[in-house]
Amino acid sequence: MSERVLKHLQALDGDDSGRGARRLVGWMITGLGGLLLVARIPPALADRAVAEALQAGWVAALATAGGAFPILMARQISARSVDALLGFGAGVMLAATAFSLLLPALEGATRLGLGSWGAAGLTAGGIALGALALLAADRALPHEHAPTVDGSNGAPLGRIGLFVAAIALHNIPEGLAIGVAYGQEGGGSTVAGGIALQDIPEGLVVAAALAGAGVGRVKSFLVAAATGLAEPLAAVLGASLVVDLPALLPWALAFAAGAMLFVVSHEIIPESHRRGHESLATGGLIAGFCLMMVLDTALA
Repeated sequence: MSERVLKHLQALDGDDSGRGARRLVGWMITGLGGLLLVARIPPALADRAVAEALQAGWVAALATAGGAFPILMARQISARSVDALLGFGAGVMLAATAFSLLLPALEGATRLGLGSWGAAGLTAGGIALGALALLAADRALPHEHAPTVDGSNGAPLGRIGLFVAAIALHNIPEGLAIGVAYGQEGGGSTVAGGIALQDIPEGLVVAAALAGAGVGRVKSFLVAAATGLAEPLAAVLGASLVVDLPALLPWALAFAAGAMLFVVSHEIIPESHRRGHESLATGGLIAGFCLMMVLDTALA
């Protein structure tokens, strides 16, 4: 059975057996981690913050499904619309990173007794760790950067499947950010709302890519919706860690911020600019940033 899986991965990637084996091991480790996390959920839910984080994670997952829903009715989603929505999502994530994660991380480090330089150093270290963790996952697990939405590049379905896997992988730091935000006092609902906003275009992109490759509309919708399921699980992990070890809060906030910055810079912004709609995507980014800033400050 393992040989058949390995051959399948090689067929998708055109790689040698060594690289295919490493990717297979990566997915096995990821699956084992997911099973361990699921086993931890029932006892963790006894804490109110963890239970609220799980609920917020499900809201974000439903937002992904909501973003994919138009594929059931629309014949084709224009690339301009998708790029504007991707830019909007990037802006929301950047503002959530700055106002909901980094500022509380600095404040939390100060409450631990660190001076201004120590708090800044701790936060910078957490950002670096979060970005490095996503970079390692990005290289270790099989994935593909986004094909064109209308399938015009002739991308094989296997490649698009790897792109879907990448989206699911990159939902993990978003779920962690939700959980960590609920683990601190206040701010969790704002972070969850911002991430749910940016999950809408994400779900649309996945569904449109699958439909453009010839997958049926219903199946495209279901697969896109399934990519959001990583968020409630990661939200439970983030919240339970912070609740069990409060001293980790500033580290966890900065780690989630670094992971989200990596996703924005490595995936979302390049994808929104790839088809020549840079100005439209940048306008969407600014609009998303401003909206999230208002939600996170004026309405706090």
